[in-house]
Amino acid sequence: MFVLIGWLVAIGCIFGVFIAHGGNIGVVLKALPFEMLTIMGGALGAFVANNQPKVLKATMKGVGACFKSSKYSKARAMELLALLFDILQKARKEGLMSIEKDVEDPHNSPLFQKYATVGSDHHVAEFITDYLRMMVSGNLNAHEIESLMDSEIDTHHHEAHAAAAAIQRLAGALPAFGIVAAVLGVVNTMGSVGQPPAVLGAMIGSALVGTFLGILLAYGFAEPLAGLLEQKIDEDGKELQCIKTTLLASMQGYAPQVAIEFGRKVLYSTERPTFIELESHVKGKK
Repeated sequence: MFVLIGWLVAIGCIFGVFIAHGGNIGVVLKALPFEMLTIMGGALGAFVANNQPKVLKATMKGVGACFKSSKYSKARAMELLALLFDILQKARKEGLMSIEKDVEDPHNSPLFQKYATVGSDHHVAEFITDYLRMMVSGNLNAHEIESLMDSEIDTHHHEAHAAAAAIQRLAGALPAFGIVAAVLGVVNTMGSVGQPPAVLGAMIGSALVGTFLGILLAYGFAEPLAGLLEQKIDEDGKELQCIKTTLLASMQGYAPQVAIEFGRKVLYSTERPTFIELESHVKGKK
């Protein structure tokens, strides 16, 4: 929603000032379809040639996510920490083997079903159960599991950022494609040198629209989109870090109530519940 508002403000101010200063918007509108086709067509072809299919798929998914509100909230964070608390509490009271069924089949686990918001999230459930499975097996110590978690989070980070990097490269290429469109316009103008000055002026103006559009699309649209996608990816990674910190604290011998406090401190301040809020939520879910 906010990305659309930002774009409307940018377009309104740029073209509004142009018209207010006496600019002929008709020249821009007349050239717009042809220049857009040249720039966007060339950029799209280069974008496809420059990226693997998995990156193209991730980019389309990521761009779609940019137009949706963030799923990460204080309520979701409390659900996640309450789920971890219940799992760790059960393991502490009844032994690690008591959570084996929950780990093997989280979709039918009463614990995961109790917290539908995060329990139904495939990535969250998989990350939690993978490392709980290692904890149940007892073959790895806390340092080894931490190293594995760091490797997985790092891989997730690089994989997710491939889409943002692809859009960033596209933003860098768009001004060049704008110049390509402008040069073609100049070539077309030079081929009509015998035309009256008014006609030649309009043709030169149309050619310059290409340069203008390339820069506008790059810095007004593609680059902000890449920045927004990076922020959303960081939000996603922060949730995994919260799970990692909580589970490691439990492995190091801290009580479940203290372990989730470790996890709470990792969260961004905008989504982080207070100690009292989390404690009340955990007690209310018992």
